Amino acid sequence: MTAIAASIDQVRSRIATAAREAGRDPAEVQLLLAVKRVEAARIREAFDAGATLIGQNRAQELVATEPDLVDVPHETHVIGHLQSNKVNQVMRWANCVQSVDSSKLAERLDRAAAARERDLDVFIQVNTSGEETKSGVPPEQAGELAAVVGSLPHLHLRGLMTIGANSPDPGEVRASYTALAHARDAVVSSADPGTGEARELSMGMSGDLEIAIAAGATMVRVGTGVFGSRNT
Repeated sequence: MTAIAASIDQVRSRIATAAREAGRDPAEVQLLLAVKRVEAARIREAFDAGATLIGQNRAQELVATEPDLVDVPHETHVIGHLQSNKVNQVMRWANCVQSVDSSKLAERLDRAAAARERDLDVFIQVNTSGEETKSGVPPEQAGELAAVVGSLPHLHLRGLMTIGANSPDPGEVRASYTALAHARDAVVSSADPGTGEARELSMGMSGDLEIAIAAGATMVRVGTGVFGSRNT
């Protein structure tokens, strides 16, 4: 067993334990591998270990890496901030964009999807910690943006995404994830067209996935916990 395969097993075990402790079915929580600065050969090792879902932070890395992975069935999400001028670059390869944080970006994605005669899954990114260094709309604006996304014919709103609070206090981290769950509940119950299926919560990373799962995460994004420290 390779080191990457062993790390994936360890992370899956953590997910299963956290889910059971929260009274949840481990099958409710997907593992997304964050592959920022990870070369294609190492991503293929993860695929060999059964991984099928990866997340790219940067458009240029996605475009550079995906051609070397086309022979392996997998799903690729954009999980980093996406500039409008990069939309056409990622549209060819991305199955989902998790970092929709404005109506401008949503409308740009919808037009690009229409041009390719396809639909695109998306998440709305919410800044639940209020930290200025993080992208995303404030929780109180998530419903408004969800209504816009839900009205766009080529976008399918799957749920909400956040990056947890950068804090050593587990309570503060948990609060940032609970806030996303509350925002999701408000979106789903809003009765706005296109929002009723937005039930997914993409939250939690290598260091705090247990807290996120306890708060309701349906997808955790793990990078260093599988691939080790990123190369600079």
